Amino acid sequence: MADVAIMPPFAVKAAVTSPTSEQPLARWFLMAAAFIFLAVFLLLPLIIVFEQAFSRGPAKVWETLADPDTRSAIWLTLLVAAIAVPLNLVFGVAAAWSIAKFEFKGKAFLTTLIDLPFSVSPVISGLVYVLLFGAGSVLGPWLKAHGVEILFAVPGIVLATIFVTFPFVARELIPLMQEQGTGDEEAALSLGASGWQTFWFVTLPNIRWGLLYGVLLCNARAMGEFGAVSVVSGHIRGLTNTMPLHVEILYNEYNAAGAFSVAALLAGLALVTLVLKTLLEMRYGDDIAASRGH
Repeated sequence: MADVAIMPPFAVKAAVTSPTSEQPLARWFLMAAAFIFLAVFLLLPLIIVFEQAFSRGPAKVWETLADPDTRSAIWLTLLVAAIAVPLNLVFGVAAAWSIAKFEFKGKAFLTTLIDLPFSVSPVISGLVYVLLFGAGSVLGPWLKAHGVEILFAVPGIVLATIFVTFPFVARELIPLMQEQGTGDEEAALSLGASGWQTFWFVTLPNIRWGLLYGVLLCNARAMGEFGAVSVVSGHIRGLTNTMPLHVEILYNEYNAAGAFSVAALLAGLALVTLVLKTLLEMRYGDDIAASRGH
């Protein structure tokens, strides 16, 4: 008799069942669990923020936003984001280009350093700047003698914000550029293009959507950063308070309506970022998928 191969029962079932072909009940359960989780931990707090902000009418919201300290916090938040995001954009592109396009010693170490802010508490990163530029540090007295203000001033807030946000652009671009490889750049160089021409007309168009995603994430984090900025700012009202810090001050003063008004504005800026991202996906969805290698 010929040998008969006997397959275990689960092997027969696996051969005719796709790993993603769950029963309808399982699919509905997983979808319901996901929507409930998002509703409870994301949508409900967001709704409460706006409800509390307008609980005393739009006039109270406008009064809070028109306050000089609030306007100073808004302006400082936008200023810090306007400085930190472009710097992180330049660093992120340079780091991603170096890691994805070249082989060199220390490449793995550089990648690890880029991930460092994800693993270090923002409060600790702020404390590091205090130790570097504080009055008891080596650099602190020298900077003070030359009239340079780092801590409890805008430069310190910018430095802390840059530290906690610089992985976003690089981490969005590194896998994208690694997947794209170096073929396009090599073809451009072989045709006589210079290094800058290759970057502007070949590399940059290929990564534009990933770069945009990274910038959006970086900007959202820069405007909402609290821990690191709280340590280096000094909480000087009207001077070094960003919007998240101003929310804390108003809430600690039992001005809940004012605190929620500023929080609603901050949440609104985040929602604008999300809407822009969604509109771009709807308008240029095919191009985004192609540029990201899907």
